[in-house]
Amino acid sequence: MEVGDIHVGKQLNCVFTPQGLNPTAAINPFGTGDVAVCGTAHFNGGVLVGSGKFFPPAQPLATTMLTRPSPEENPRATVPSILYIRNSIPPVPTPMDVVVGDPVGPVGVTMLCSTLNITTAVLTVEIAPLKKKTIALEKSEGAEVKTGAQVETGAQTQSGVEARAAAKAIMGPTAFSGQVTAPNFAGSFTGGLNGVASGNKPLGAFDIPHWKKKNTRIRHIVTEGPEPGIYVRGKVKGNVIDLPEYWEGLVDPETITVTLTAFGRAQNLYVKEIEDGKRVIIANEDLSMPDCHYEVWVARWLDPRNHDKILHVTYEGETPADYPGDPKDFLVGGWDYDRRETHW
Repeated sequence: MEVGDIHVGKQLNCVFTPQGLNPTAAINPFGTGDVAVCGTAHFNGGVLVGSGKFFPPAQPLATTMLTRPSPEENPRATVPSILYIRNSIPPVPTPMDVVVGDPVGPVGVTMLCSTLNITTAVLTVEIAPLKKKTIALEKSEGAEVKTGAQVETGAQTQSGVEARAAAKAIMGPTAFSGQVTAPNFAGSFTGGLNGVASGNKPLGAFDIPHWKKKNTRIRHIVTEGPEPGIYVRGKVKGNVIDLPEYWEGLVDPETITVTLTAFGRAQNLYVKEIEDGKRVIIANEDLSMPDCHYEVWVARWLDPRNHDKILHVTYEGETPADYPGDPKDFLVGGWDYDRRETHW
């Protein structure tokens, strides 16, 4: 039978019921009768959208098959895409717009495509089991970021420059062929060191009592700048950056500055509020969850008990002994480094 346009006012049900069975035995998740969700359809079999000429005859490949319409069968139906999912309702805090598989177990997904573009606020990918790759030569170009432990067994040859902004531990003998230069070394050597070390900056570190806890100390490596600045940095996935508890009373909260760097995607990040020098509230203009690296700088009081003390950046003099401020505020490398006392 061939008919023209058909209007279904409430719900369309295409359910086959064998003879002798209750027609309502098939379960409709949209409900039936008076409780049915209007504008829904239930096909207890399969659905084909598009032209069937692109599939093998009498061979259903899936419960739902989507393809383009055939120009010969329907010359007016020209569409740019096969499937388009759009969430036009204001999003909830954790929308589940697309679900593939069940939480109780994995599901196989095969994609055959030349281009894959993914724009997402949060992307979590779990792949199991472990895949072992054996190659003869691997060439990488561009930046590479690794988080976690890395173990390598065997010889390694490297030609080029290596810049490392993190700790590195070497267990065993290490041989250097060539000059090792540390013009601004801030750190320490343990063990024997044979050779000549040249540079223009002494060890830049300080060790002070914890401002609030007894029998506790704080050690920092000093950066160079025209203020007694200290900093914290890290990565945050959320709206709050918690500042160190020992900053309270030790630093001037009015001097706090925050730098945010978007991670993984472009974001319009900004500092919404700094709460009493204890934490930084950040936000994203598109209302999504911030995911970024951060760097927070603040000026430390020269003396937490006397906020009127200032740092004299430049002064007239031949030696550090000519400094116009209180000499007990500083330990000057190479001048009075062995002084074993704490001013406050």
